[in-house]
Amino acid sequence: MVIHMPNVKFDEGITSLNLTSSVNDETVRFTVISLFAGCGGMDLGFLGGFDFLGTYYPKLGFDIIWANEINDKACATYRDNLGNHIVKGDIWEQIDNDNIPKSADVVIGGFPCQDISINGKMAGAINGKRSGLYRAMVEVVRRVKPKIFIAENVKGLLLRTNKESLAQVLKDFSDLGYSVSYRLYHAADYGVPQSRERVFIVGTLPAINFTHPASILTEQEYITARQAIQDLEDLPENEEFSHIWSRANPSAEQGNRRLQADRVGYTIRAECHGNIQFHYNQERRISMREAARIQSFPDNFIFHSKLRETERQLGNAVPPVLAWHIAYSVKKALTGSKQ
Repeated sequence: MVIHMPNVKFDEGITSLNLTSSVNDETVRFTVISLFAGCGGMDLGFLGGFDFLGTYYPKLGFDIIWANEINDKACATYRDNLGNHIVKGDIWEQIDNDNIPKSADVVIGGFPCQDISINGKMAGAINGKRSGLYRAMVEVVRRVKPKIFIAENVKGLLLRTNKESLAQVLKDFSDLGYSVSYRLYHAADYGVPQSRERVFIVGTLPAINFTHPASILTEQEYITARQAIQDLEDLPENEEFSHIWSRANPSAEQGNRRLQADRVGYTIRAECHGNIQFHYNQERRISMREAARIQSFPDNFIFHSKLRETERQLGNAVPPVLAWHIAYSVKKALTGSKQ
């Protein structure tokens, strides 16, 4: 399939970052197992080697040796963009059948969050049907014993009503012999043109010192919606490029939020059903490619699914640029670098 990309032109306000250091030495390599991988946002961040809005995010020397996802459409997108190492199926079946590699340096995963999210059902934090799947990640960490693990989830995990659930999650990982920390990240602080807050839980074995990456942008430096998608606004619909959009009319059920050109985009949600925001100056909702830009996916990342499935994949994904910065800190921790 030949994908015809638009001629991308970016505002001068976006500058290339100096992201080179000895940490980028690809001769030093580490293996990764990815759980609940979705379409591959976090995995792309760990792999690196992609461009976004004029900045190149180098490869960091991580090799994803095994990934798992239950959604077949997400697996198809992942496979075509990142490789055949993804296995479709229920994670507990993979554990029970002993299909997961016996060792890896790193385990990553964003365990499902619909039961925790304030936009979801709030069914009971870690006792919910989906969010309770974090226990599968605990079991994989127990068996694989990686040097470091990264678990991502929604901000709702930090709500007072979820205090006991958060404590249980941290205890379950700590009981495996890991030093565990967590931090609430705002994606816009790291060059993602989106107001998106997510919790990252990090566990390390003794002698591995992980430092959460510092913000690289101030609020005044955030990448705006206009900077992110202006070159796409007059582009005709193109299904191969995922530049397609919902025709749902604004209503109490279908949403009527509109992007503001001079601020970061609003959070891209997984269960939009027509709630995805309207363009800041076009009489339409934003396209899936524009949503992908707001999520920091490069333009050569192709979603092999229709609108609703692409919407779901994008909303569930970890922004690759944010994941890259976390992966960079993981690489520093594993190599003992202070750069």
